[in-house]
Amino acid sequence: MKIAWFCIPAHGHTNPTLGLVKALTAAGHTVYYFSFEMFREKIEEAGAVFIPCDGYDFEMEDKENGDRVGKDKAFAVELLVSSTLALDGMVTEKIAELAPDVIVADSVAYWGKLAAMKHGIPFVSSTTTFAFNQYSSRYMKHGALETLKMLFAMPKVNKQIRRLQEKGYPVKGILDIVQNDNDTNTVVYTSKYFQPCSETFSEKYHFIGPSMRPVRQPFEKKGSKTVYISMGTVNQDREFYRSCIEALGGTDYQVIISMGANRDRFEAAPDNIEIYESVDQMAVLSIADVFITHCGMNSASEGLYYGVPLILFPQTPEQDAVARRTEELGAGLRLSSISKDDILKAVERVLGEESFRQGAEKVSESFKNSGGIAEAVSFIESVGRR
Repeated sequence: MKIAWFCIPAHGHTNPTLGLVKALTAAGHTVYYFSFEMFREKIEEAGAVFIPCDGYDFEMEDKENGDRVGKDKAFAVELLVSSTLALDGMVTEKIAELAPDVIVADSVAYWGKLAAMKHGIPFVSSTTTFAFNQYSSRYMKHGALETLKMLFAMPKVNKQIRRLQEKGYPVKGILDIVQNDNDTNTVVYTSKYFQPCSETFSEKYHFIGPSMRPVRQPFEKKGSKTVYISMGTVNQDREFYRSCIEALGGTDYQVIISMGANRDRFEAAPDNIEIYESVDQMAVLSIADVFITHCGMNSASEGLYYGVPLILFPQTPEQDAVARRTEELGAGLRLSSISKDDILKAVERVLGEESFRQGAEKVSESFKNSGGIAEAVSFIESVGRR
């Protein structure tokens, strides 16, 4: 079977797919993965044929645009429709050449979904966040200001929709692009238990659990309690890191901080604090007792997979949805501020109350009992055979 796979230029959307891609290629299928040069090596390592999308006036490659997409929905819609149009000629040519049996596309790589619609090819959505419908979307806090911005942007968006229609895409409105309904074949990289309102999704939604990477090099546990702190690859809030160091420096805790480019600014840290530009997160989480996180879906899932309770400090609406669900299941505590007192209180409370560890372990169990990659492979094969 031949599979065309589309993804956006983001680590958090690409990494969870690689285990599944590797399993599909190991099963004898050919995966043509449409992505960007920065991901070529890891995509080819997974056994896929890499097809570059660079150089097509693709504005999502701009880091500022990529950051804004997560916070400004009106901008995101306009940008993603523009990106579809930029890639249209290349994608149309490649689809005709490759004749894939099924198209798999990230839930926000709309050009993949639109290509499936345009060419009449069976489609599977690859959803690395929560699945959202009218029920689960209440976990996303969009304020009145953002709704107004979306309304004001609609004339622009509608103009883009007309341009799509002129290129042969059978779309009637914006919902055809951005919304998956209960008839959409969908793989979701979480469990039914962690997914909000999972009972409202049809049997076409397969909640396979998170895609976990193996530990590459074990991390040494140097204290009775280990605190891990990471805000992902984007956050540059130096004040937050400074407060963490002031709050936890000189304590009995082993504190491991993955800080990215900020590391050079905090060279004189107390002895119990280890600061890295990046770490093998799987290795650190395997010894951690609490994880202070921005609540990116991958990071939160990785922590919970290891039964590590979370201290929640979300930065975007999607991350806030993850934080809300984690709170709801008793697996984490929201950070009330970045003052050193509040950080220390949160760490002490999560470490001191066994209920947080129990909540995290219950989520972990649900992940491990999900169908995993094997279920997703069978599902995609069944869609491709129809």
